[in-house]
Amino acid sequence: MNPPLSQQKKAVLVTGAAKRLGREIALQFARQGWDVAVHYGRSEQEAKEVTREIEMMGVKSQVFQADLADEAAIKKLFTAVSQQFVNLHCLVNSASIFEYDRANSNAPLTAKSLQEHMQVNLTAPILLSQLMFEFKKNNSSKAGSENLPSVIQLLDQKLINLNPDYLSYTLSKAALATSVEVLALDFAPYLRVLGLAPGISLPSGDQTNDGFEKAHQMTPLGKSSTPDDVAKAAVFLAQANAITGTTLYVDGGQHLLPSSRDVMFKTN
Repeated sequence: MNPPLSQQKKAVLVTGAAKRLGREIALQFARQGWDVAVHYGRSEQEAKEVTREIEMMGVKSQVFQADLADEAAIKKLFTAVSQQFVNLHCLVNSASIFEYDRANSNAPLTAKSLQEHMQVNLTAPILLSQLMFEFKKNNSSKAGSENLPSVIQLLDQKLINLNPDYLSYTLSKAALATSVEVLALDFAPYLRVLGLAPGISLPSGDQTNDGFEKAHQMTPLGKSSTPDDVAKAAVFLAQANAITGTTLYVDGGQHLLPSSRDVMFKTN
């Protein structure tokens, strides 16, 4: 027989956990004793490696593949995870598309690009959040208990100081940021909803390592966030029982410095 839910380790589902920030977030939760459901889209080998690392820490982990552009696949993903991790306590929506477009450029926004970004960066997190809410509401023995579950949406510090670069990406993340407050109201008291906005933490696109290092230092603190900073902030939010409906900026103060362009274009 399985032990009572109260005696089981808490579990987290991290989307896009095979690479980059999602990978570090998954590993950090495991370091703190959480069981981890590792979602991936196409990076199967990397996802399996993350799972092996997590299992070596003495906690449970399992990989789950799903195309987040497919609504049926999203529902199938959550059903599979919630069946295998019955004490699922946190959902971290880290997976995202980050492709360049800009209205006034040689790579203008297209309907296809906007729809793709909206599907993966906005629709999928919202659908998963709804499924998480239904799961926790239906399995909650005591709403308002000391251990309130959570959804964490990965956002971006650039939402504070907007610029025209990466237009489809920016629009999708701006809509997701709005959903944090709306869903926090709608899902209370069963589920907390939070935003986590990193600064420039890893090289992106064709950015060189030298360009990344320069961009990383363009903050009031002289450095932006590291993957470790972001991962530790995610675990903090998952355990911060009184926080909901707000966004934590983990960026070395990067959002305090207005920029007319994305920071990566200022270091070429």
